[in-house]
Amino acid sequence: MTPSSRWPAVPDTERRVLLELLVHGALPRVRIAERLSLSRTSLSRIARGLIEAGLIAEGESVPLGGRGRPAESLHLRHDAAHFAGVKLTAETMYLEVTDLRAQPVAEVAVPLRSREVPDVVTLIADSIRQTGVSDVVGIGIAVAGDVRSTAEGTVLRHSNFLGWDAVPLSGLVSEATGMPATVVNDVHALAGAHHWFGTDGSHRSMVVFGVGAGIGSGVVIDGMLHPGAHGRAGRVGHTRIGGQGRRCENGHLDCVHSFVTIPATEHNAGVGRGEYALALERARAGEETAVRAFQDAARALGAVVADAVNAFDPEAVAVMGEGVDMLDLAPGHVHQAMAEFLEQGDVEDVLVQRPLFTFGLYARGAAVAAMRELLSS
Repeated sequence: MTPSSRWPAVPDTERRVLLELLVHGALPRVRIAERLSLSRTSLSRIARGLIEAGLIAEGESVPLGGRGRPAESLHLRHDAAHFAGVKLTAETMYLEVTDLRAQPVAEVAVPLRSREVPDVVTLIADSIRQTGVSDVVGIGIAVAGDVRSTAEGTVLRHSNFLGWDAVPLSGLVSEATGMPATVVNDVHALAGAHHWFGTDGSHRSMVVFGVGAGIGSGVVIDGMLHPGAHGRAGRVGHTRIGGQGRRCENGHLDCVHSFVTIPATEHNAGVGRGEYALALERARAGEETAVRAFQDAARALGAVVADAVNAFDPEAVAVMGEGVDMLDLAPGHVHQAMAEFLEQGDVEDVLVQRPLFTFGLYARGAAVAAMRELLSS
């Protein structure tokens, strides 16, 4: 596989124009010039080059309000290039190939028959090739773990589900595919995708929580995703909140991990590992132990949301994942915990969103991470 010649080298100012159109959709030329502090002459030159490169196109004229002629608009050609996003779990590789709107054009889920690094790299390369999408220009890989930039390149650290540590995954995938590859923490990928495509682009700051087999968060400040100096930003699971639940890997019985994750909820509800649906069924039927497990999960979630608000004062908090049923079963406990743990301010001032979620969003977020890398660097 080789990178598509349809994606040219794009200078910094041109990338800024592409980012505006990517995040905000079609915009009048005059608005783009205003937002990026460009002269109309400069924007005309830039637009002409991007049109000739096949990355943007002119659209219909749009009224700007008031009098005068409607303004010409520009929009991104969403089919100009495609990106591959991969989400790795302990058992499965999920792959989505998306266009520049982050809309999937191909989706694959393949069991991991081996967790050996060379085998997984080969599986990623073969699976992208087998989608038949020939103009993939970048690859993102989302995985639970710390992603650290070093002098030698990007290194994946402490990926406990896969049993990996100190793996230069992006370099290995790039070598196997001939395309630029980026590795990102899975919840950071979710946050980056939600920031760009899950909102109207108006939020400059937000915290996105992913709740499932574990819990983590991604932080956006001043429009930028912040992974942290060591790839560990958004770690929230071992905050001690009191009570007694499932013993976490650090030996705690009273931390967020003791209550809020799917394995913790299963344990605290008295069901077996992998029987989350049964715990949910029992809680909905009013069975006391299961109800209490989801109430405890709700309290833990409220506590970490409050901590995020205390730390970052974001414009919005988004909660998503396959393990957020406590929001339906015990919303009052979330609210009460937020009120308890907020240091100042009113719970009603905190905008908490619950976006639609499918597991494929992790892979889509990885594709968006590849877009961010290509367009923001």
